[in-house]
Amino acid sequence: MAGSSVPAQDLPPAVVRFTEALGHDVRHTIRLSGTVESPTSSMVATEVAGPVQELRAREGTAVRQGEVLAVLSSTNLDLQLQALQALIKEARARLQLAESNLERIKDLFASDVVSRQQLDDAFSEFTAWQGRAEALAAQGARIETDLQRCSVRAPFSGVVVGELAEVGEWLAVGAPVVELLSLETLYIRVQVPEKFFSNLIPGSDVAVHFDALPDLEIQGTVSAIIPRADPQARTFPVKISIPNGEGRIGVGMLAEVLLPAGASYRATVIPKDALLTQGQESYVFLLNGDDTVQRTLVESGGGIGAWIVVRGDIQPGQRVVTRGNERLQEGQAVVGEYIEYALP
Repeated sequence: MAGSSVPAQDLPPAVVRFTEALGHDVRHTIRLSGTVESPTSSMVATEVAGPVQELRAREGTAVRQGEVLAVLSSTNLDLQLQALQALIKEARARLQLAESNLERIKDLFASDVVSRQQLDDAFSEFTAWQGRAEALAAQGARIETDLQRCSVRAPFSGVVVGELAEVGEWLAVGAPVVELLSLETLYIRVQVPEKFFSNLIPGSDVAVHFDALPDLEIQGTVSAIIPRADPQARTFPVKISIPNGEGRIGVGMLAEVLLPAGASYRATVIPKDALLTQGQESYVFLLNGDDTVQRTLVESGGGIGAWIVVRGDIQPGQRVVTRGNERLQEGQAVVGEYIEYALP
């Protein structure tokens, strides 16, 4: 046990798991800090005027596209529609009567019983009521649309991050109701120094870490490269798209991005589980042929999934302890079991 005065050779064999260090082609990377942003942020507004009757989506509520966020009172519109429906009913009756009268006048005109003027008057009467009925129908359709708009719906899936209206408040057309953020897919904006600009490739994968989520490492994608440098800093904005299906990542979080920068090189990689730290030192335990362990200092580099680049007195093919290594001592005997790690 660590710190024990018992010599390592007198300790009982420790049960450990191990795997082999690998040679792997990796690329030089640069570490850049950025802030998580949402691709879509909207102040969802009402398309009709009226008092807020119900606010269904409160701050922090996750909503799907088309879900009702708020409901405005429709009393005035309902009354307008009822009055209009009575006028439409009258106009249609008048139109039917004018149509019957026109047909009758046509027959009489064909028999030279009525004049051309009477025929024209009957046709004008029919046309007028036809236009009146169509105009009222269009007005009714507009009111029905406004009635549907009394339910303010989410234009996209997201989370409500701000309540901008309250129940009973009168809203004018275009007044904001809630602030909505899309969170399913986010992006990180980083500033890349101009000397690395030629290494940027749209669609390439990058590793992303978060200060607030130390246990989370995700793979992002270079989604946009803006080819206009900041004249002061000589850096180019780059957007990194990241998935957020579990909703753990919040807008505004600080992120660290590992961007590929330069040609690939051959390096020794080990599982991150094998790397131990003590003070300023990093080390691993190598499993010798006589089933004892050797404490070996290393320098760690960039991470590749569950693996990490290391430099030091370690070569591909050597066995490194990945489980049970926290309590080992230099030279201690072990009983090892091989464990498979997915390749980086």
